[in-house]
Amino acid sequence: MTEWNGGAGPRIVAIGGGTGLSTMLRGLKSRTRSLTAIVTVADDGGGSGMLRQDLGMPPPGDIRHCMEALANAEPMMQQLLTYRFPEGSGNLTGQSFGNLILAALNGISDSFDQAVARMSEVLAISGRVLPVTNENVALEATFENGTRVLGESKISAFKKEQDCRIESVRLLPEHPKALPEAVRAIGEAELILLGPGSLYTSVIPNLLVDGIADAVRASDALKIYICNIMTQDGETEGMTASDHVKALLDHSGPGLVDLCLCNSAPVRPGLVERYREEDAAPIAVDRAAVESLGIELVERPLASETSDFARHSIARLAAAVMELHGERSMRVVPKLGAEDGAFILEDT
Repeated sequence: MTEWNGGAGPRIVAIGGGTGLSTMLRGLKSRTRSLTAIVTVADDGGGSGMLRQDLGMPPPGDIRHCMEALANAEPMMQQLLTYRFPEGSGNLTGQSFGNLILAALNGISDSFDQAVARMSEVLAISGRVLPVTNENVALEATFENGTRVLGESKISAFKKEQDCRIESVRLLPEHPKALPEAVRAIGEAELILLGPGSLYTSVIPNLLVDGIADAVRASDALKIYICNIMTQDGETEGMTASDHVKALLDHSGPGLVDLCLCNSAPVRPGLVERYREEDAAPIAVDRAAVESLGIELVERPLASETSDFARHSIARLAAAVMELHGERSMRVVPKLGAEDGAFILEDT
């Protein structure tokens, strides 16, 4: 039985990377006691890229963002975790202190996932953060003109320069092994979320790790792809909601998701104009095309705006996915022994 109010909440697995995944985790951590983030490790830019190159470790940045989102540490520890060294700090300029902590823990641990687990304990996080693999992988994109570009940080720059769509991506070396705990978490999940986040560089790379896409497809959980609010300059310009879903399926096979969740709230004209300067725009929701792929499409007002950005509202997104799970996992049944027509809600 599942309680109508309160309770432990469903077992949720969120798959992705970058700002999109950490945003969603912030909203979900108070709604369930069983939350697992499975995070991409293909980043090779910024401070993460430097540590990866110098130390030969998987990039810590996206992992750190997720731990920040789920942390229950003291304010001073939170400040240390997010501190970045200022200009004039030599090789440390722009580096995150949180990345350095994780790098140090990796140096004294048997594996990267063990280092992540130790840092999670220090930060007293709600839930779990798991790297999708312990292997040191790189992302390669093939463009419509046949050009191949190696390295996540170089893919966006090439696309902007050539104005050419990404056709596919792959990991090198190919067929890296998934972290067993990640596969197990997917198998035990009641709700699986993919996105929001960069389609080709945050979401799809997870599905290219051996065992991940297979586990998601085999799961009986409700599987939701959360579409971004806006297209992304250097990655998804001109792509509709169905284009995003099709790219997911092309890289993973059918049966990956049951439902595509899109934003229905309009983005104010002034902000649309600002995005247009970056060759970005609100993602067009082409319902018929999504449904022709065998995917249900649901629209909810999910956007939250600042003066410069349109992003998912933390609260609205969390409420929407929990509502969708509740709608599809409950049924009304008569209460045994009751004579007054009372009923209870039961898991399906």
